[in-house]
Amino acid sequence: MMKKTLALITVSLLAMSAPAHAEQKTYANPVDIDYRYNFEQMNEGISYRTGADPAVVTHDGAYYMFQTLADGYWRSTDLIHWDFITPSRWPFESIVAPALVSDGKTLYIMQSHTRQTGLLKSDDPASGKLDFWVRRTPPVPTAVREGADDSHLGPDQVQPSPWDPGLFIDDDGKWYMYWGSSNVYPIYGIEMTPQPFAYKGKPNRFIWMDPEHHGWERFGQDHSGTLPNGTPINPYSEGAWMTKVNGKYYLQYGAPGTEYNVYANGTYVSDKPLGPFTYADYNPVAYKPGGFVEGAGHGSTFKDLHGNYWNTGTPWLGYNWTFERRIAMFPAKFYDDGQMAVSARFGDFPHYVPTGKVDDPDSLFTGWMLLSYRKPVAVSSQHAPVEGQDFSAKNATDENPRSFWLAADNTPGQTLTVDLGGPKTVRAIQVNYADYKSGLYADSPDIYTEFTLEASSDGQTWTQVAQTEAPRRDRPNAYFELEHPVTARYIRYVHGHIGAPNLAIADLRVFGNAAGQAPARPSGVKAVRDTDQRNAHIAWKPVKGAVGYNVRWGIRPDRLTLTYQIFAEDDDKEFGGRQHGNALDLRALNVGVGYYVAVEAFNETGVSTLSPVVKIR
Repeated sequence: MMKKTLALITVSLLAMSAPAHAEQKTYANPVDIDYRYNFEQMNEGISYRTGADPAVVTHDGAYYMFQTLADGYWRSTDLIHWDFITPSRWPFESIVAPALVSDGKTLYIMQSHTRQTGLLKSDDPASGKLDFWVRRTPPVPTAVREGADDSHLGPDQVQPSPWDPGLFIDDDGKWYMYWGSSNVYPIYGIEMTPQPFAYKGKPNRFIWMDPEHHGWERFGQDHSGTLPNGTPINPYSEGAWMTKVNGKYYLQYGAPGTEYNVYANGTYVSDKPLGPFTYADYNPVAYKPGGFVEGAGHGSTFKDLHGNYWNTGTPWLGYNWTFERRIAMFPAKFYDDGQMAVSARFGDFPHYVPTGKVDDPDSLFTGWMLLSYRKPVAVSSQHAPVEGQDFSAKNATDENPRSFWLAADNTPGQTLTVDLGGPKTVRAIQVNYADYKSGLYADSPDIYTEFTLEASSDGQTWTQVAQTEAPRRDRPNAYFELEHPVTARYIRYVHGHIGAPNLAIADLRVFGNAAGQAPARPSGVKAVRDTDQRNAHIAWKPVKGAVGYNVRWGIRPDRLTLTYQIFAEDDDKEFGGRQHGNALDLRALNVGVGYYVAVEAFNETGVSTLSPVVKIR
């Protein structure tokens, strides 16, 4: 009788829960937008949803996001709900790595190009009406400015350009362009005029990769410096973006390569828009090598309508093609002493979107923990292995976007059920689809996602807690914040529709809290720097009951701005990497810079207090 009463109480609580999008206060990475299908390099006829190189600006009280190969753009008024806008006109080919800037009246769009092309602008981007800004761009001067920074290094000529451009309007109304995408050429900058469109003088050279001194600029998985076959390769610099804060100019760039977990953003700083620029010894500023979302490079920095800064980036997915990617958004801050920092701590867990000014970006983390990691999964059908590839249900809770459950078919009614192992307080759910042998174009008429999410305390009685709603759209990384917390042991996905021929789910991620205590404070932290100062070995005593750890470090003991998240059972077998449950080989340090490190443990209940901060010696 008691069990039946408890079940009825739980069900009644579930019945109170229904999605209320207008009241949503949180988001989770990858950003929940309708990523567009494309073929990029044709990839043997296989298409997939992807997004990369996000440029976000505020304009006329809203946020606008442009990105690579989207054939349109997104608009938001709250940084949570993004509406795709189909423009009235578009360049003759899809744009790549666009620049975006607003002068308050007009939004200007510049795509990457290596030959003369047309550029677009809009006084009413909410309507989709675009006009020509420039019908035929003039060529960028091909020789660098006399006395340009580091002019003795590398080729003397300017890379065919501008690729990966960034536009900036200074407080005095002067315009500047920064650009570059290469493992040979640097990042450039030049003054320009918008009307008529022209370049003033010759380009300057600003940012060269220096992996011998900047550990995080080394290419490859966990900065291995090589391709997967062991071939050494130079790192790439790309994605220039300029931000001015308190009189200082932050010229940001992505490195060392988009197709690995360590893709990050760094910055050089100057008192002038065209330098000279100084490397920031606290680099990288945006870094997320561990977790479900891996990578934070090549994006933009913008100020929201409340005065808070954000940094966007391009996490790596890389199943269908090495450059298959998504979009992430992290809270950022500029300290009074000039340091730029981006918070990627729990960067793929739910975060609040502030409705006012926030001083501490870390305070936006909701405290809702991951409840689904490596939990048992039951499915309605299972596709057989193909060429040895495993598509089993367990892939749907492994926190790896490159593995997935593949259903036998994509008919409505297919289910995927996660057993949380006991009653947990569920607050949010994220459904992350994968693309398997899709072959779709972005304008196919039936590309939309429909499904429901149900919860149960006993696996027998189910109550709907969320569903996709009109208008129909595609949601490859659908995120639902529940209106009220739900007590449940089981979460079930019930399939309705996808546009793709195959139903594949990479991860069904459940967030909330379990009863009990957060893990104990980690102890025994040791940090030993190698003879190669770019590397350090961090180790600590295992914490009983910990699901994972955040290794946090920085150049000041009271400012640990960077995080590497690992799971307690993780040995990075996929890549033979350098995380070992309670140890980490950190390879992102700058030569000649001192560092401090500490560790925190987390489980399904919460997060431990931070360990004592130790100097990396």
